[in-house]
Amino acid sequence: SLNIVLFQPEIPQNTGNNMLYRAHAPQPDVLFTYTPLGFKIDDAKLKRAGLDYWHLLDITYYDGLDDFFEKHLNAEIFCFSTKSPRSYTDIAYPDGSYLFFGPETRGLPEDFLRENYERCVRIPMRGGLRSL
Repeated sequence: SLNIVLFQPEIPQNTGNNMLYRAHAPQPDVLFTYTPLGFKIDDAKLKRAGLDYWHLLDITYYDGLDDFFEKHLNAEIFCFSTKSPRSYTDIAYPDGSYLFFGPETRGLPEDFLRENYERCVRIPMRGGLRSL
C-alpha cells in the first residue's frame, strides 16, 4: 500500500478528495499533511469532499519536512512535480512508499525537489493544463 503526503494543501476539496480515494483503497493508508494548511480542518468543503469516510483514515499532521523525516528515518519517498522529466508510470513504487504532493499553486519546495531529484516524477497533462 502507498501513503499520500500532502505538503501544505491549500484547497479543502482536493484534500477531501484524497481522503475519499484513500478510504476506498483496498487498505486505507495514512494521509499525512503539513502545517500550515490553507484552510481549517473543520472546513465544510473538506468534509463534504471526504463524505463520511473520515473514520476510515488515520490523518497525521507534521510541522514541516524535518518533523516528518525525524519520525520516518528510512522513508521511501517519491515527489510529484510538473518539473520532473520522468513520468509516474516509469517507477515501481515499493510497498509503504510515501507519495509527496505540494500545494496546488506552487508545488513542493524547490530545494526539496533538488535534494530528491532521482525520486521526482510527474503526471503528464494535456496541453494547457497546469496540474492534476
